Amino acid sequence: MTDSNLPPVGRDSFTDDLRWRGLIQDSTDPDELRALLDGPAAVFYVGFDPTAPSLHVGHLMQVATARRLQLAGHRPLLLVGGATGQIGDPKESAERTLNPPEVVAGWVQRIRDQLAPFVSYTGDNAAQLVNNLDWTGEMSVVEFLRDVGKHFPVNKMLAREVVRARLESGISFTEFSYQLLQANDFFELHRRHGCQLQFGGSDQWGNITAGVDYVRRRGAGPVQGFTTPLVTKSDGSKFGKTEGGAIWLDPEMTSPYAFYQFWINVDDRDVGRYLRYFSFRSREELEALEKETAERPASRAAQRALAEELTTLVHGEREMAQVVAASQALFGRGSLADLSAATLRAALTEAGLVRLDTLPEAAALLKESGLVPSMKEARRVIAEGGAYVNNVRVTEADAVIGADQLLHGRYLVLRRGKRSFAGVELGASGTVE
Repeated sequence: MTDSNLPPVGRDSFTDDLRWRGLIQDSTDPDELRALLDGPAAVFYVGFDPTAPSLHVGHLMQVATARRLQLAGHRPLLLVGGATGQIGDPKESAERTLNPPEVVAGWVQRIRDQLAPFVSYTGDNAAQLVNNLDWTGEMSVVEFLRDVGKHFPVNKMLAREVVRARLESGISFTEFSYQLLQANDFFELHRRHGCQLQFGGSDQWGNITAGVDYVRRRGAGPVQGFTTPLVTKSDGSKFGKTEGGAIWLDPEMTSPYAFYQFWINVDDRDVGRYLRYFSFRSREELEALEKETAERPASRAAQRALAEELTTLVHGEREMAQVVAASQALFGRGSLADLSAATLRAALTEAGLVRLDTLPEAAALLKESGLVPSMKEARRVIAEGGAYVNNVRVTEADAVIGADQLLHGRYLVLRRGKRSFAGVELGASGTVE
């Protein structure tokens, strides 16, 4: 895979670059892994279970790493778990909700589509999408127990940390057997496609080592595995979560504007690490951005670089351009009229969008939007020249907002000063007073 827009991965070997970025936490055999990654094209796989209708930013570590390995010449097998997604890897707290097979099948297709922008499906190392239901679904219970189950010592399965944590509260055989299914995936991909390597998040270490051992027990291999680190925030909160919930890759579940804002708002303490994990810029560029963050944090150059690169990767250049235009226009540095209705609504929703059936006079509009706490404050802000409707200064507290001022026939952008703004949406049955 080649991409003229991407710089070389680093000045050292590929494995050295991965280690500099902090992308290898554990590996089954460091020397063999280095030989595999720095050698001729290898076949590798990474799996995604369809436990929701979309991937979220927590999956970006694996998606971006798969892209990175393909750029280095290796061939990706992207496994979407049509079988394992019906069961779910054990959680430390309680049993997973088992989703109906037809729901999981729909999610499989959605996730397969979401993975498409990250890899290339052409060339000598073309990526391939695979579904473990293709080999698991046709296996009988007796075949599973004879051909797979006999190779797994129960004492080793019980030693897995997430299993031990559940022994007192109880764990079903369904979840207990998950690692057998994932291990069998590695064997089948090795047998069918010559797969030599599996990687996943650090929570998958037990499953990955079980798969490596199972392939060996079946007389195949050698194969290798490694894990990427858990992505965390410096303040202790969960990565990929906001007050509104998870940050999804599906634009219908998280708008491109909200996706961009998530990365723009990354803490200075985290942005350097996230750039190493997710960015495809060179080591020299990343070190320069880290230096600028340390010397001039107010510029937020690293956050902008991260937000623009990932938004373009996930949502495309056109959406990225709309997002940047919206960010500028909301603060009076661009034309609001140039924004699509979807981008405008997404941006205003992030700021705080109030729905009204009628539009009151300017002062009341500021109060209703939440930009000021009272009518008295609204009149003061207007009198001092700090109130704007659609980036036009409001000079009179009793000014009437006309229907011709509505953007896309239903939206207004209200701003107080340089940084505070809110949105108003006129209801479908609303009228202008």
